[in-house]
Amino acid sequence: MCLEALGRHAKADALSLKKAGQWLYIPGEAIIRRVRAVALGLSALGVKSGDRVALLSENRPDWSVVDLAILSLGAVNVPIYTTQAPEQVRYILEDSGARVLFVSGKKVFRHARPGVEPVETLERVVFFDTDAAEGVAGALTLFELEQTGAQLDEAGPEVFSRALNAVGAEDLATIIYTSGTTGEPKGVMLTHGTFVSNVLAISSSLPILSTDVALSVLPLSHIFERVVFYVFCRNGVSVAYAPSFDVVGEYLREVRPTIMTAVPRLFEKVFHKIVKKGTAEGGWKAKLFNWALHVGQRYAELKDKGEQVPPLLEIQQEAASRLVFKKWREGVGGRLRFFVSGGAPLSPALSYAFLGAGVVILQGYGMTETCIVSANRPEDNRVGSVGLPFPGVEVKTDSDGEFLVRGPNLMNGYYGHEAETAAVFTEDGWFRTGDVGKIDGAGRLHITDRKKELFKLSNGKYVAPQLVESLIKESQYVSQVVVVGAGRKQPAALIVPDWEALASALPTPQAEQHTLRVAWSRNPAAVKLVQTEVAELTRPLHDYERVRRVALLPDEFSIDGGELTPTLKVKRRVIDEKYSGLIEELYDGGGKSE
Repeated sequence: MCLEALGRHAKADALSLKKAGQWLYIPGEAIIRRVRAVALGLSALGVKSGDRVALLSENRPDWSVVDLAILSLGAVNVPIYTTQAPEQVRYILEDSGARVLFVSGKKVFRHARPGVEPVETLERVVFFDTDAAEGVAGALTLFELEQTGAQLDEAGPEVFSRALNAVGAEDLATIIYTSGTTGEPKGVMLTHGTFVSNVLAISSSLPILSTDVALSVLPLSHIFERVVFYVFCRNGVSVAYAPSFDVVGEYLREVRPTIMTAVPRLFEKVFHKIVKKGTAEGGWKAKLFNWALHVGQRYAELKDKGEQVPPLLEIQQEAASRLVFKKWREGVGGRLRFFVSGGAPLSPALSYAFLGAGVVILQGYGMTETCIVSANRPEDNRVGSVGLPFPGVEVKTDSDGEFLVRGPNLMNGYYGHEAETAAVFTEDGWFRTGDVGKIDGAGRLHITDRKKELFKLSNGKYVAPQLVESLIKESQYVSQVVVVGAGRKQPAALIVPDWEALASALPTPQAEQHTLRVAWSRNPAAVKLVQTEVAELTRPLHDYERVRRVALLPDEFSIDGGELTPTLKVKRRVIDEKYSGLIEELYDGGGKSE
């Protein structure tokens, strides 16, 4: 599917990357040639259909080239996040029985090396960066592998075609190890047929054009971006790669994408940066910005709910768009048709702010085990919903509100874990997602939380922490938040502040006194400021869901710290244990005012 599409669209800029300050463009024809060469180079190493080949790299064209080469042989791609701890890298390599490992460069290998070297099944390490192979026993470079493969392809082009044509829809394409918020990660098995069905279903439902340009920043190791890449490939979209979130602002202005996938964390950061910039000078400029923001949110909310927009608000929205929102649109490149957001809920206020500014965000939903299940459509975009299921995907709710999914998009099971596989499927083939919510009258899905993450208060009421957290994240003073409170009277929040925003809001003498974050996190004025804002943001909730107590944390939740998974999902059990003393103190009063 992908190779045929690359040939048919024949784009001069099918894939691109920035190197030494310059954008390099790779034509579709060159990608096909490279895929063939890498596949035959792997074949020369003895890799055959069904063998597992691991891939440890940040986003770059080499990732996609190697992925397609592995699949062309009928071998199985085992992607690994560059942020994964060495012991998890080792677990994945050993559990999957990977024979070959592709690594991007020195930095990534240095981090993963303690987990790579003890793996006995691993026969070869192949480096994308030529200089990274120096001093690594038995290492190859991607260039060397491609040279070998290109010579074989020239001598017998039918060898590649024979291998490609032997791959069937039921053959295993990948084993993706789930993030593992609890216990060891499990390998999710997905076939070629699973991917193709999902790509065709999405392509038939969203307006994705061969004239589109996309910026790829989410890890290709993740199911969301992986499926999206195949969708882009099939539809002839030009894809530019961003290796990390740090360069997104710069790349948005240079690439000027027309479509892009992202996660709420990106939108939250962009929003707070825009607010900070818009209000920095104070005076009439800050007043104009805040007025425009209010107008845009009100306008977007009325449009979203299908209500009448008053004529005066129409005029105000036009003025706000011309005076303020035009800069927002330029900030994301100036020609974006829509974002697709997944991975976590996006707060309504944030959604309305972007919609009011003319930046469309379509929320979608999926899991590693289900691929992409649903998404809003540009012509039917409802804030708070993750849209209609894609064609061929069935969704229903169980008696307790859990979403069940059935269709050709589902995994074959967990690799080597038959009992765990059986536990997540019903007898008639429905997959238990663990997500709870409702389906509205139009068939759109609305997700409230993870079933396992709901917690019960001492009064017997249940709290959905993700819903509460999405509201709290609207605050400019909040960088990260985790809501706690199982067995307590009321929920509370552990908050990692946006220190810069907090410093600018506090009186100058206090900002000077408390230069250390540890001291800041205990500063009564800082705590009170954040606490007041959080109480106000959670006011629309039921009384028992409102957050009135907060603790400020000096350090960010991180993957290295063990609080986040490689896909940035919160490990709530880890946080409960790590901050148990602080949580107790919070509920005992501990100097935190209510």
